[in-house]
Amino acid sequence: MVADTANGLYTARVDPSKLNFLAIGAAALSTFLIGGLWYSPALFGKVWQAETGEVKPGHPAKVFGLSFVLALLMAFNLAAFIGPDATLSFAVAAAFAAGLGWVALAMGVTYLFESRSLKLWLVNAGYPVVSFTVMGVILGAWK
Repeated sequence: MVADTANGLYTARVDPSKLNFLAIGAAALSTFLIGGLWYSPALFGKVWQAETGEVKPGHPAKVFGLSFVLALLMAFNLAAFIGPDATLSFAVAAAFAAGLGWVALAMGVTYLFESRSLKLWLVNAGYPVVSFTVMGVILGAWK
């Protein structure tokens, strides 16, 4: 990461070639594993189903394929945000902060305007908080 303070502005640039693309792929894959468990009947699947009612999923290949592409983009973005030289503790803290401070809270605003339940927000917003945190562990630990 390079800091450029020209003109009193702070910008940070990450050289994409310095990022660990295997770790990014593993981080993206982790969201699928966590999501499968998170929304299973063993954890929050029954609560989620009760709160959302009937969900009509799309074609599985399209849903899972596009979801994985989005997960890869999220993992890449998180890796660039954390930077290739971050310590494990910074990577985990930054990933947790991104999951909670940006994703979950942004979802909260939407849920308020849509009059969705607190219970549904806790289930749906909890998933990215945990998912991003695990991605941070993977990205921070895998050098």
